[in-house]
Amino acid sequence: MNAEMLSPALLGRLPSEVRKPAYDRAALKPGIAHIGVGAFHRCHQAEYTDDLLAKDFDRWGLVGINIRLPLLADTLGRQDGLYTRLIRQNDEVEARVIGSIMRVVDSQDSAAPALDVLASPDIETVTMTVTEKGYCHIPSSGALDLDHPDIVHDLAIPEAPRSVPGILARALELRMATHGRPVTLLSCDNIPTNGIILGNVVRTFAERRGSKLADWIEANVAFPSAMVDRIAPATTEVDIDSVEQRFGYSDGAVVVGERFRQWVIENRFAGRVPRWDLVGATFVDDVTPFEHLKMRVLNGAQTTLSYLGVLGGFEHTSDAIADPLLSRFVRRMLTEEMLPTLTPVPGIAPTAYIEQSLSRLTNTAIRHRNHQIATDGSQKIVQRLLNPIRDRLAKGEGIALLSVPVAGWMAYLIKASARFGRAWQVSDPFADKIAAIADRIGADTKPLVDSILAIDAIFDPALAANAKFRTHVVAGLDGLLSGDPMGFVGQVCAGSTDARLKQPARSA
Repeated sequence: MNAEMLSPALLGRLPSEVRKPAYDRAALKPGIAHIGVGAFHRCHQAEYTDDLLAKDFDRWGLVGINIRLPLLADTLGRQDGLYTRLIRQNDEVEARVIGSIMRVVDSQDSAAPALDVLASPDIETVTMTVTEKGYCHIPSSGALDLDHPDIVHDLAIPEAPRSVPGILARALELRMATHGRPVTLLSCDNIPTNGIILGNVVRTFAERRGSKLADWIEANVAFPSAMVDRIAPATTEVDIDSVEQRFGYSDGAVVVGERFRQWVIENRFAGRVPRWDLVGATFVDDVTPFEHLKMRVLNGAQTTLSYLGVLGGFEHTSDAIADPLLSRFVRRMLTEEMLPTLTPVPGIAPTAYIEQSLSRLTNTAIRHRNHQIATDGSQKIVQRLLNPIRDRLAKGEGIALLSVPVAGWMAYLIKASARFGRAWQVSDPFADKIAAIADRIGADTKPLVDSILAIDAIFDPALAANAKFRTHVVAGLDGLLSGDPMGFVGQVCAGSTDARLKQPARSA
C-alpha cells in the first residue's frame, strides 16, 4: 500500500519528530512572488519566510513561479505548496515541513501566468533564483546581452516574453499601467552585485521599450543586492524514498540541505518588505564584502574541487576534499592567494571562515555531485577565479594556484568534445564553442588556450593578454590534459612547477 501524500489534511497526523508550520496556513495572503522554485529556494528563502510567518505573521505568503522546467503542478501543486526540508549533517537527519508557499504557477509555455502574478497589486516583493545564465547578461561586463536569442525575441514581441529580463520588464509595464504600486526585485542568485546586474538588464530592456517605462522603474522599483548561502544539492530518488521509509508519508518535492545558512540583503527597498532580519537574515548598507568572501572562498573552493575532482575521478565534493592532495591544494589556494584579495567583513575572521567553509564541504551526507557544481562554469569563473586573479596580478602577486582551476574548467569542457572522446556530458552556455575549438585544434595546449581566452564574454581582454596569466593557464591545461592530472596538481602544490612553465606546451 502506498504511503499517503503530504497535504494540509495530513499535517496533524505527521510524526512528532517532523516539524510543522507554526501558523495558520489558511490565513495566508500572497505578498511575495518567487521565480525559480528549485531546491535552493525551498531550502533557503522559503524557509526564512516560514520562520518569519511563525514569528510575526503578516501577508507574506509565497507564490512560486517556474518559467523553465521542471513543472511544479505535479509536485508542489499536488501538495498545496507543502514540502519536506531535510537537514543532513553526516549521520544526523532533521525533517521539517515548510508551509510558506501558498500556490505554484507553471509558466513554461506562456509568460501569461507569470505576468498575472507579478503584475498583481498584492505582490510587493519578487525574489528569484534563475541561475547565472537566466539574466541574459555578458559575464565579463554584466551588461544585457542584446544578441541573446530570447532578448532579441522579447524586444520584437514584448507582450509575449521568454526571458527573465523581458518578463520582469513586461510585468513592471503592466503594474505601471494598472495600479502603479512599487515593488522590490531581489535577486537571490550566486552572482556578485546581483542587484546591480538585475537592475542593469531590466533597465536596459525597459529603455528599449521607451522612456516612460524606464522613468517609472527608476521611481518605483528597487534592485537590492543579496548574498545567499546554503549548500542544497539536487534532490535524488533516494532522498524522496528516505522520507517515506523514515517518516511514513510520500513527498515528491523533498529538498536536502546542510545546517548552515546565511542571507545578507542590501537595505534598499521599494515599499514594504518582509522582515527577514527578524529570523536570521542581515540587512546591511553594503553587501560587497560578504559577496567577495563567500564567492571567493566557499564558491571558489567548490568550483576548484568540482573540476579537479572530476579530472581526478571523484563523484562528489565530499569525496574530492577527502583526498589529501586536493584538500591540501584548495586550502593553500584559499589561504595564500585568495585570502589577500578579500575586503574585511565586520565580525568575520577570514581564516576562520576558510576553515568553516572547508569543514562544510566534508559533510558526507550532502551528496553534491561535482558535475552539478561544474554546470555553467563560464558564468561562474569570472567572479570566483578571474576577478581575484586580476586583483593579484594588479599587485604583482603570484597566481600559480588560482590559475589551476581556470585550466581545470577548460580541461573539463575540452574533454567533453568529440576530439577527446566525449569523456562526459556537460552543461555550459559555451560548451559547444569550446568543443568546436578542441575539435579543430586537438591537444596543442597553447593555441587551445589562445582560442579560449579570446572569448571576451568570459575573459576581459586585458586579463587575456596578460603574459603571466597565459603562461600559467597553458602550463595548467598541459598538466591537466596529461595522463596524470593529479600528479600535476601535486607539483603545483609542492611549488615545483617552474620547470614545467619553462617547457614547451604539449602538442597533438
